[in-house]
Amino acid sequence: MLILKRLQSTPVTVITIISATILFVCSTVRHLLFQSTAFEMGIYDQVTYLISQGLPPFSTFLEVHHLGNHAAWSIYPVALFYKIYPSVYWLLLIQAICLAIGALPTWSLARHTGLNKKQSFAIAMVYLLYPVVFNLNLFDFHPEVMALPAILGAILAAKLDKTVWFSIAIIWVLGCKAVLSLPIAAMGFWLYFFEKKRLCGAIALFVGSAWFIIAAQVMIPFFRGGEGPGGLGRYEYLGDSIPGILLNMFLRPELVIGRVISLKTLEYLLLLILPIFWWISPKYLTPLLAASPVLTLNILSDIDAQRDLIHQYSLPILPFLLMSIIYTIADGKSGLWYRVWNFRKKQQQENKSISKFISDRLPKFMVIWSLIGFLALAKYGYFWSIYLDYLDTWQAAGSAVALVNTKGGVLTTSEIAPHLTHRQFIKLIIEEEELPITEELVEFDYVLLNVRHPGWKSSREYSLRLLEKLKNTSEFELSYQQDDVYLFQILNLQNILNSRE
Repeated sequence: MLILKRLQSTPVTVITIISATILFVCSTVRHLLFQSTAFEMGIYDQVTYLISQGLPPFSTFLEVHHLGNHAAWSIYPVALFYKIYPSVYWLLLIQAICLAIGALPTWSLARHTGLNKKQSFAIAMVYLLYPVVFNLNLFDFHPEVMALPAILGAILAAKLDKTVWFSIAIIWVLGCKAVLSLPIAAMGFWLYFFEKKRLCGAIALFVGSAWFIIAAQVMIPFFRGGEGPGGLGRYEYLGDSIPGILLNMFLRPELVIGRVISLKTLEYLLLLILPIFWWISPKYLTPLLAASPVLTLNILSDIDAQRDLIHQYSLPILPFLLMSIIYTIADGKSGLWYRVWNFRKKQQQENKSISKFISDRLPKFMVIWSLIGFLALAKYGYFWSIYLDYLDTWQAAGSAVALVNTKGGVLTTSEIAPHLTHRQFIKLIIEEEELPITEELVEFDYVLLNVRHPGWKSSREYSLRLLEKLKNTSEFELSYQQDDVYLFQILNLQNILNSRE
């Protein structure tokens, strides 16, 4: 792998390290500001911790075994880091590294396709500055970030005819989330028919299809008590099962067409394309065949979060967008940038002007435009806006968390929960018509409220009602109070701990 060895002497290695550091610092600051949430940071921190302790990885937020969530077995090797020292910052570090390190196979793919070093470095910068990379890093933790560099690595391995490395890469991708089996299968189709990589294409097509059936029809239902994947609820208008959804997509095409041809879809496609639209050519869109299952799922979903550049749902599309860009730049006479530049030049100067532009000016233009797209669509502004919303209770919340000194059950808010998930039992304060009865409350060693900032699925009014109930419940005592943050501890906690032993 000569191309990979040369990475050590290229600027892309330096920019990758810098990017990983920036991403890790940003996500760490966000977490310290109590902006992480139970969904998803709390979910993955809890199950990773439980795996590291040899305990069943049962998420008490989802009330399901971890493998019944997304069949993401990749969390199991991640738990080895928790054996060294259990900390949520392992997840943040792994996420930052995986997102940044995708620049390396991106650079290698560009070089392998024939781009020079300047162009390849520009492609790597296009990747790093693509808004979804930065934004997703700020949205808690998701296992599919670990698949991103592996997808890019799999494409590179296929092009280099490294079948073993290709197989290892796609197997890892499949372990990051069950739904990633769809783009893997579609990538196999693309590789087989369009890239003429028959063996790798056949492997991906078969393995991706097989794992989708196994995960969606066997593994997830087994760990969910017979229920199908949780995401099916987003497509209820098409059916309540995978076969039903697929059948109705053909029998009732009007339901699909109404979603595809809509302003929401147009807006979503513009968001995906705007950061890179200068170097996309219809001539080189075949790599997007591999992304088509993800794109279809996002467009047809009832959840608007699947159609933005903030959440994780668009991440599997990025590697194949990059391949389209690489092919367009390698062609030298495709894409909107070429048409605009060629229009400005006289016909007799075309060859010389275009050649000079490609070698000298185009890489700079690519980086500048990517930076403009980043400044317009990345959510760095959250650090001096919504991420400061809890600053008035930050010290009090931190002090209360520090007083939770057992591994017993905790009932708390969504934003505080990720700081207390190293335990088997933790639940969220969720607003309901009736307050939890005393028998339900005494299951917890602690109840931690932030009345001023009650968090997701709660309200100040509900928190005040729960606060009054706890004050009047003889089984609990108030052990901490400051800035509308209240920590209740069950009475005779030490006796309870002794009885557990």
